[in-house]
Amino acid sequence: MDENQVFPVDNEDDDVVVTLNLDDGSEVTCEIITIFEVDEQDYIVLIPLDEKGEPNEEGEVYIYRYFEDETGAPSLENILSDEEYVAVSKRFEEILEEDDDE
Repeated sequence: MDENQVFPVDNEDDDVVVTLNLDDGSEVTCEIITIFEVDEQDYIVLIPLDEKGEPNEEGEVYIYRYFEDETGAPSLENILSDEEYVAVSKRFEEILEEDDDE
């Protein structure tokens, strides 16, 4: 099993909660904020949840490359280049602004 796979743990209401298995062996429970595309690549934005299941107070988010295999199983990859991260972060900020306008 790939260490970067996403494993859904709860699907109540509209919030989808997943558990990330990090490289150091720890786990972090996160809520999926959005999945979006930049230059034909999908990205996922996750917000870590505290022990009460609430979003972290700092507003910290994780952004990863997002893939689904032929069976539909999701997996993540780190964004390695600064240029890619800047482009993806900029698009995510635009999405947040669009949501604020609605």
